[in-house]
Amino acid sequence: MNAQVVLLALGTGLGLGSLPAAIRAPATAAARWARGRRVTGRGTARAATDPRRGGLVLFSDHLGRDVVLDPGPLGPICGMPPVGGSVPVVYARDRPTGARLWTSRHLLAPSFGWFLSATLAFGTGVVTAG
Repeated sequence: MNAQVVLLALGTGLGLGSLPAAIRAPATAAARWARGRRVTGRGTARAATDPRRGGLVLFSDHLGRDVVLDPGPLGPICGMPPVGGSVPVVYARDRPTGARLWTSRHLLAPSFGWFLSATLAFGTGVVTAG
């Protein structure tokens, strides 16, 4: 089999495989917005012994329990507030532990990454086949 055809098929397959994930991320955000609860969270610092970077978000769920949200190491890039700052948080009514920051950067970052991956895969397949 020709190597260029194989690379074109792999690039096209990876590109098409990444597109559903890219479409699912904004659809999931829209579903959270439509059916979820929106509350205001407060930025807090990590414990001094925690080696991970970034802060945490503390918010109260619909039952009044305090829940801690860890936006991960990319939290400052995706709109994590400074310590003491407030940020909107959205979660499904039955799953407050699955909460997300309600900022456009935090909600759309996964979709952007998948679209970028799909574009690179398509481009690589087309360039190597051409």
